[in-house]
Amino acid sequence: MSTFDAAIIGSGPAGITAALYLVRSGCSVILFENLAAGGQILQTEVLENYPGFPKGIKGYELADFFVAHLEGLKLTRSRDAVESVRGQIGAFTVKAGDAEYSCRTVVVCTGAKHRTLGVEGEDRLQGRGVSYCALCDGNFYRDQPVAVVGGGNSALEESLYLAKIARKVYLIHRRDSFRGAQVYQEKLAALSGKVELVLDSVVDQLQADLIAGLTGVVVRNVKTGEKRELKVNGLFVYVGMEPRVDFLPPEVERDPRGFLITDTEMRTSVPGIFAAGDVRSKLCRQAVTAAGDGATAAQAAFVLMEQLHA
Repeated sequence: MSTFDAAIIGSGPAGITAALYLVRSGCSVILFENLAAGGQILQTEVLENYPGFPKGIKGYELADFFVAHLEGLKLTRSRDAVESVRGQIGAFTVKAGDAEYSCRTVVVCTGAKHRTLGVEGEDRLQGRGVSYCALCDGNFYRDQPVAVVGGGNSALEESLYLAKIARKVYLIHRRDSFRGAQVYQEKLAALSGKVELVLDSVVDQLQADLIAGLTGVVVRNVKTGEKRELKVNGLFVYVGMEPRVDFLPPEVERDPRGFLITDTEMRTSVPGIFAAGDVRSKLCRQAVTAAGDGATAAQAAFVLMEQLHA
């Protein structure tokens, strides 16, 4: 069984930053990156609020910069998905694929995944009209009508992106106002001829053709009960996130939504297990805060390992 000072699970901004700090501190590190390195910033067209890039930067470009920072460092990287973490401080066992690894500390940076609408047929239509990533799939619907569901920054950002590609964008939100940043709301208002707001409404039904896939959605006004049919070929869902934490022992404390509870040093309720980035229970989930979390978690893990040596 291979032995490491730290196992970092996830290779988004939090995981890459944690790896960078720990390796530079002289620790042996294994970085598990089941998905493409860079995390969710790969699904973002442009980041306009990442410090150092006042004109914005493409998500994939920022991801490339993060990954390049690891080049030349003595680091073990694994593409296997982590299946379980067990053990205790100084002696954790991380199971991934057909192998097990002994690790003194664990830093969880697995982020979160998109919640689904829970509408009948949603699973069956994924990849056939239903998507959770406009940057990934938007080009399939060039010059076609599409709908976006949600009211936060992600929904507004992706609506703006799709407005450049699609013939028309319906933005569906269950409330009468958005939670997203005012700057995005103002940009959408300027596109009133291209983006139609469908407020106080939820998706009640997905319409589909056996060959073509999604052909439309039925929305219901939550105040009046009135239903309306929207003829769209694509539906992009942004109704919140849920953390990727199924592999962790139940002793790691979670909030009511399942996100990991930490202190200010990224320590979880289980000594030796740290959490950083979107997987944490916190207010702001951004690339810049994830990177900060990763640095903090790495430093806290390093201090702990120094104490174990003493």
